[in-house]
Amino acid sequence: MRGFLASSIGVTCAAALALPLTLPSSGARAATPNAVSVPAAESASGAVPGSTQSLRLTPLDSERALRAGPSREQGLLRRTVRPFSLVGVVWDDPDAELHGSVQVRSRASGTGTWSAWQDLETHNHEHAADPDTAERISGKVRGSTAPLWVGDSDGVEIRVRAEGSEQPGSEESQHRAAAAPPSESPLPKGLRLELVAPGAEPPPQGSPAGVPRGTPLTAETAAASAVNADLVPLGADVIPALGKKETESDLIAAHGGAEEAEGKARPHIGPRPRIITRKGWGANEKLREKDFAYTKSVKAAFVHHSASGNNYRCSQAGSVLRSIYRYHVKSSGWRDFGYNFAVDKCGNIYEGRAGGVAKPVLGAHTLGFNTNSMGIAVLGSFGRSTPAKAAVKAVARLTAWKLGLYGANPRGTTYLKSGGGNLYRKGRNVRLHVISGHRDGFATECPGSRLYKKLGTARSTSARYQGR
Repeated sequence: MRGFLASSIGVTCAAALALPLTLPSSGARAATPNAVSVPAAESASGAVPGSTQSLRLTPLDSERALRAGPSREQGLLRRTVRPFSLVGVVWDDPDAELHGSVQVRSRASGTGTWSAWQDLETHNHEHAADPDTAERISGKVRGSTAPLWVGDSDGVEIRVRAEGSEQPGSEESQHRAAAAPPSESPLPKGLRLELVAPGAEPPPQGSPAGVPRGTPLTAETAAASAVNADLVPLGADVIPALGKKETESDLIAAHGGAEEAEGKARPHIGPRPRIITRKGWGANEKLREKDFAYTKSVKAAFVHHSASGNNYRCSQAGSVLRSIYRYHVKSSGWRDFGYNFAVDKCGNIYEGRAGGVAKPVLGAHTLGFNTNSMGIAVLGSFGRSTPAKAAVKAVARLTAWKLGLYGANPRGTTYLKSGGGNLYRKGRNVRLHVISGHRDGFATECPGSRLYKKLGTARSTSARYQGR
């Protein structure tokens, strides 16, 4: 990690872009099974995995209710579609909130079996870039629900109901529609169902320090890998774990050995955990914006749940990540994957937003508090389900290392300046736990009550890993 705090990021990226595009790798990428559904504009290069189907929702209200006022229920009846694995709903105005419910059911590919109705988390705007930032005011951002992982599917049905709506055609539904002012729109405009296919799995992970052979890297992939060049060779799938002493020695070396020379105590930092890189989980670097965005430091970590459901195997985590990444960028209009890191139920840690795992990458995870913080998403939904011990331990290991790089105590508190939100006005200095839940910075259910209750354990374990 020597030199990870250096200010030569731009030089590193430029160097990566100048590298030869044929670099060593562990094997050729598998063919993309969903290539038939890749939009033509994206498939022209033959290098873009995955696809997104975007279907406009239509009113489901009774004819009488529609004559009386704006639609209070929209959706799609059962239909066959191209294969997909993740669903979400987006709308035109990112500031508009969807006050109501979104339910979807899917048909498992090849079986004809339909799932039960499943709820999508409707309040997703709090997972976003801060107000007035370049990413937020780009004109590309849409309102969106949280994504939901449904697995390999080829059929879908969806219904979106405004708050207070009854079954279509009911007496109360008609009464509410008749009472609504003509100008009132009970649902956001431009509702669309997004069906995401993750694309092919990357080839099996090879030795991170070995000599990969044979697969060409695009300029974008080389650039995303080069920002981790102080930790692993270019094109590595995995950043290996380090012992505590080696991690401490690297941190001291990054600061020119000043601590050791002055006889000071060794730094409080946890051993570096094993991290699967973006290349390791198969991120398509052509989706995101080319440049990287940074903040000044990492003073706090916000823990989230992805709200994408718990119905995935750890072997599918890469597919879940590729789907969420595509949903964040192509459907929601973000510049990249929103979170800085992700953790699956088996405790595997994944690099999130591009820019370098040791660097203070600016994310889009906690509206109002993305500056000088990082976001960690535990894959799953934890309002009613208890997170796996391995996942909580992984959060502790990751924060012990990353917060340790910036001198932060996981048991402590810090001050962050609010960029604006529904809890704290813009410009207010807010005292927060160094390891906080999303709900500490924004009025939201995230990271789910069951995961939120585990943050005390994560703080104490993280501090212990740091040697505090």
